Amino acid sequence: MEELVMHEARINEQLARYGVKFGIYKNGTFNERLFPFDAIPRVITAEEWEPLERGLIQRVDALNAYLADIYGDRRIVRDGIIPEDFAFSTPGYLAPCVGITPPKGIYSHISGIDLVQSKDGDWFILEDNLRVPSGASYPLISRGICRMCSPETFRRHQVVDNRGYGAMLREVMDNVNCGGINVIFTPGRYNAAYFEHSYLAEQTGSVLAESGDLYVENDQVYYRGIAGDQRVGALYRRINDDYLDPNTFLPESVIGVPNLMSAYRAGNVAIINAPGNGAADDKGIYYFVPKMIRYYLDEEPILHNAPTYLPFYEDDMRYVMDHFDDLVIKDTSEAGGYGVVFTSTLDSTRREELRQKVIATPRRWIAQEIVDFIELPVHLAEGDVPRKADLRAFVLTGKKTMVWPSGLTRFSREAGNAIVNSSQGGGFKDTWVLAR
Repeated sequence: MEELVMHEARINEQLARYGVKFGIYKNGTFNERLFPFDAIPRVITAEEWEPLERGLIQRVDALNAYLADIYGDRRIVRDGIIPEDFAFSTPGYLAPCVGITPPKGIYSHISGIDLVQSKDGDWFILEDNLRVPSGASYPLISRGICRMCSPETFRRHQVVDNRGYGAMLREVMDNVNCGGINVIFTPGRYNAAYFEHSYLAEQTGSVLAESGDLYVENDQVYYRGIAGDQRVGALYRRINDDYLDPNTFLPESVIGVPNLMSAYRAGNVAIINAPGNGAADDKGIYYFVPKMIRYYLDEEPILHNAPTYLPFYEDDMRYVMDHFDDLVIKDTSEAGGYGVVFTSTLDSTRREELRQKVIATPRRWIAQEIVDFIELPVHLAEGDVPRKADLRAFVLTGKKTMVWPSGLTRFSREAGNAIVNSSQGGGFKDTWVLAR
């Protein structure tokens, strides 16, 4: 690994040439910056990976079962596993999706599951991302550049090859394709993850399209190509639900495709991931995922949630109030590391303000025990320093559910900071899964 550190400047130079960037909107301004890469990889042994892989497959299978149920028969609500007023009050639950069965019954084709490893070695799920999870392109391209810069490193270490992600994603798209070409649907150049959209289009052999390139006629989606219009069979959308179709969701959307939902409802196009998946990746619904695993799969969860409390419940509210100064409070309406508050860092006035907000709107918040998760070495100008890091694992569901043997390890660039999101200024590492 020392060779990679020696080549770190060259690796980052190559990443810059490829345009490996991440865009951030702040104060109404779009700023695009390089996504800082650290050459010291995270290493996961084969023995560590095996239960992680099984646990991730189990979790995503249960979440897909929940989405099919909540937009269908709603058995889990009728049986009292999840309270009705809780399940249907999440903003991610979309009434226009009720009764629609996506091709092959798959809702979350690409799931980005965020985990942390505690200092005693246990892994905890922090968040399930089932809408438009991003980040797979970064370890994919960085591994390729590392191979070019230091091939001897990969001759000496038995690292599972991660170059199959494009083929895995293509297989997932082909599996649900309703007849036509595969398209990656991007909102355009100013999206924060535009680099990834174009890179994955290249990796999967798909067409990269914006809204002006697509139209719906007779409940069929078409792409306006140079050689003529082509029917679209699978649409990997990188656009949030609200903006997908101005005739169904936000009428002011200029980046969506009018009548796209009509084509989807008619079964003529697969949308990847399915609209309405936010019903399952709400931070409050997260609390119930272990119950989903028991309910739908009749299995005990292999991977565990961070200890979580719902102020929605009286007993949990009482616990949260009694231990308020020692918890992490998360706003279920926020994402990207925003709305996460370590109450111990607040002064007494701000802490009391937050406490009153939780009391006033309990459905909006969850509270979690602080998981003392590990720090990984990061190579900075002052030398190798420890920094907090998480892992986003990518779970793909096609003919079967598969875990990509790699992942996006994100780290905080500030000492002691536990917020590692790229939108908060974090960097990333490659994730090595070692072969047996």
